[in-house]
Amino acid sequence: MKYYCIGIKGAGMSTLANILSDLGNEVSGYDDTVKYKFTEEGLNKRGIKIYHEAHDIDKDTIVTYSKAFSQNHPEIKRVKELGLTMKDYNQVVGEVTAMFETIGISGTHGKTTTSLLVSNILNNTIGCNYFVGDGTGFANKENKLFVIESDEFNKHFLAYHPTIAVITNIELDHTECYDGLEDIINTFEKFANKANLVIACGDDSNVRKIKFKKDVIYYGFDESNNVVAKNVKLNDMGSSFDVYIDGKFFDTYELPLFGKHMILNALSAIIIANKYNISKEDIKKYIKEFKGAKRRFKEEILSDYIIIDDYAHHPTEISVTIDAARQKYPDKDVIAIFLPNTYSRTEALMEDFASALSKADKAYIMDIYCDREQQSDYPGVNSDTLISKVPSSEKISIEDVSKLLKHKNSVLCFMSCTNIYILLDKFKEIVRKN
Repeated sequence: MKYYCIGIKGAGMSTLANILSDLGNEVSGYDDTVKYKFTEEGLNKRGIKIYHEAHDIDKDTIVTYSKAFSQNHPEIKRVKELGLTMKDYNQVVGEVTAMFETIGISGTHGKTTTSLLVSNILNNTIGCNYFVGDGTGFANKENKLFVIESDEFNKHFLAYHPTIAVITNIELDHTECYDGLEDIINTFEKFANKANLVIACGDDSNVRKIKFKKDVIYYGFDESNNVVAKNVKLNDMGSSFDVYIDGKFFDTYELPLFGKHMILNALSAIIIANKYNISKEDIKKYIKEFKGAKRRFKEEILSDYIIIDDYAHHPTEISVTIDAARQKYPDKDVIAIFLPNTYSRTEALMEDFASALSKADKAYIMDIYCDREQQSDYPGVNSDTLISKVPSSEKISIEDVSKLLKHKNSVLCFMSCTNIYILLDKFKEIVRKN
């Protein structure tokens, strides 16, 4: 079959394109962004053509598109006028999940890292397909298992067909498409109850509110869980911890990632690997060797600066990123540079954003960016309001990025789910010139 993916450089869409190509389909796509994005790595490797302007498309092509593209976008309008078959992104993903025994990994935070942990273990042992929202995806028709990061945005994951469902946590987010926290919890409940087995973080009070219809394995630090991490040690190399299953010692693990939240991600991966009879030795090996996701605490040392690039865009994610930076670099100042995304999320979580950013020694905040909301619909919601609530904070833009130069020998955490790389690249350019 032929597929045309509009918004192909998006994290999810690029991964879908990779998967479709691996399954033997002819894939191409369109994107407004001409500049290189990290999600292009897999597309380029597969020779998937990316267009930035109108071109001929075969009539038997199926078109799928990112919800970031409005129905009035010229490319959306053009393919409609051509009379091509159009399918929602999540519908196409759901069709792929139905082809395999699918492990759907969901949660407000930790989906990407957990998906990569699970796929890393399974792919290196018994083999699996995987779909991770950082642009990482692979499929082989011969594989039985399919690991997929199951995104709750716009309730996309309700189109999926999980055999095993993982829930890492549940918090208020995506306020532009959910009617509050209760709606979010109910949606996760619907997703989980499609599976035969649920693996869920029992430390999370919102997860505990779900009425599961099938078997559930709870994990966490609390003794009430089925699988528990004990004797946790955090240091500048990562963490180590013991795992107990149903009260019995299972094994000790070393994880080269930072923050206690990463241990929770590892616990769910350990449970899944054990369910598929992966040896203890292999589980330990592939957890210890795990390098992390592409934009999750991605570290670079440039001159006198330690630069962290992270996808953090929710207060909880900002908080744990700052904590992780302090864990690895306890003697250095931690500087937060944040680009807020969407007015609705910023408005709903304003106080939480302020609290999280206040954990840094200094915070720089950019103007809110959003490609699917109008600022006029959110009067009074802006970066200035957030800055007023964060001690030792100020606004920053591409024009005055040089103000970061004064933070030598510090850890600079660039955090956002959108195009903060513009600011980051400019800062790197200035540092290299100096």
